[in-house]
Amino acid sequence: MEEGHKEPLVLRVEGSHCSLSEMDDFDLTRALEKPRQLKIERKRSFDERSMSELSTGYVRQDSILEMAHSPGSRSMVDTPLSVRNSFEPHPMVAEAWEALRRSMAFFRGQPVGTIAAYDHASEEVLNYDQVFVRDFVPSALAFLMNGEPDIVKNFLLKTLQLQGWEKRVDRFKLGEGVMPASFKVLHDPVRKTDTIIADFGESAIGRVAPVDSGFWWIILLRAYTKSTGDLTLSETPECQRGMRLILSLCLSEGFDTFPTLLCADGCSMVDRRMGVYGYPIEIQALFFMALRCALSMLKPDEEGRDFIERIVKRLHALSFHMRSYFWLDFQQLNDIYRYKTEEYSHTAVNKFNVMPDSIPDWVFDFMPLRGGYFVGNVSPARMDFRWFSLGNCVSILSSLATPDQSMAIMDLLEHRWEELVGEMPLKICYPCIESHEWRIVTGCDPKNTRWSYHNGGSWPVLLWTLTAACIKTGRPQIARRAIDLIESRLHRDCWPEYYDGKQGRYVGKQARKYQTWSIAGYLVAKMMLEDPSHIGMISLEEDKQMKPVIKRSASWTC
Repeated sequence: MEEGHKEPLVLRVEGSHCSLSEMDDFDLTRALEKPRQLKIERKRSFDERSMSELSTGYVRQDSILEMAHSPGSRSMVDTPLSVRNSFEPHPMVAEAWEALRRSMAFFRGQPVGTIAAYDHASEEVLNYDQVFVRDFVPSALAFLMNGEPDIVKNFLLKTLQLQGWEKRVDRFKLGEGVMPASFKVLHDPVRKTDTIIADFGESAIGRVAPVDSGFWWIILLRAYTKSTGDLTLSETPECQRGMRLILSLCLSEGFDTFPTLLCADGCSMVDRRMGVYGYPIEIQALFFMALRCALSMLKPDEEGRDFIERIVKRLHALSFHMRSYFWLDFQQLNDIYRYKTEEYSHTAVNKFNVMPDSIPDWVFDFMPLRGGYFVGNVSPARMDFRWFSLGNCVSILSSLATPDQSMAIMDLLEHRWEELVGEMPLKICYPCIESHEWRIVTGCDPKNTRWSYHNGGSWPVLLWTLTAACIKTGRPQIARRAIDLIESRLHRDCWPEYYDGKQGRYVGKQARKYQTWSIAGYLVAKMMLEDPSHIGMISLEEDKQMKPVIKRSASWTC
């Protein structure tokens, strides 16, 4: 969540003088006409098969949960699926739905998203009354799982329209494909008009454009299509063009020697200076997932064919790079510890010239014999050994992680439960940075002090990604344990944004109450656990055509 005072600007259409309140390019009434439904028999994929069928692979026999839910069958709007379950629902569920609906934002009478927080007790609203693209994702999934796709469709259309606006920071024009970080609906009761203002990073802390917004938009478009069976939205010329514009930004050729995406600090969920500049795992995992989602939705026409070819090539290179150089387990850690340095030529094993002395002491004790994870960042002479939860969970969901790596990530989570989960799921990263390192890395950020906010804070919203990863890897018992922790406190604490402390015991010192994605994350986790077929919206099966990871020999010191 981006926090800080913003002076909102009413953005204008390039070459025009009208705001969104005067534009009708994407009239929502017309857009909500009855969609064309899938009539063909579809080949079942991982996310549509029963878990018992997959017990010999990813999913274990102890997680045989019937996945009889079909994309076309949905519950009634006012009857959440969790309430219709055979067992008595937790009283938090009804309260969560009520709170989620209170957060809905409307444009000309149509719901277009949910605001970041509905905290009336807070004296400063700041930008928490805006609809953030990344924040809306769990809300969108909750509505889709509950048979309410209209708000998701409206959101996709409105943000797509905002993408076409001219975007400037001072005198510099941003790329055409950049999606907004957030937008706000202004209601004029006198003139009875609604106007939308958007932020593309020109008002954000540090003035950083949101790299993840475009990826989340593509992922959500695919989730909508999978949930409803409605192909008409993703096949519209506008959506096809929107995807191509996003892809143009990240597939463009430059000076990069790696297939990963180079980013600035603060361009994703960790939206403040936290030393994640370079090639952060969260962005690489979302990039990989967005590429795969786009590949399934792009039309192979004259304009789309070139992008499809570029995506396929990039996916092969990216999967090899990430699985080879970002992956860390006990054996790989030992290999890095024994690396030679200053190797020259293409035969080098220590290709990034990582200095063994740069390995932090904590990671030697943290790494179990069984288990592993994707490290936070890899770039020349730099490896960030921190564990980041979102990047690793998305790696499982997108199948960036191999089946063995996915199981190893979950093994690590179980083995290091006290460190990564503690009393409130889930640590955004581990460990925290403190003392002199904190001063250098964060610039003495008073919000990102040790074990707080992005610096090792615990974020309830991450429960939904954890639950999805647990279901995909056949470990629902881990998700149930995490949900039990959430249900013991989250409602009582008024749905805070994050928790502080090494164990996540204390409500965050600047955490907003009634944080929408904390609420939605809980609902999505509950509904996925009760009906695992919902994971099909957000999970991709392994692509067998991806080149397998090549085992590299260690660089031994004689």
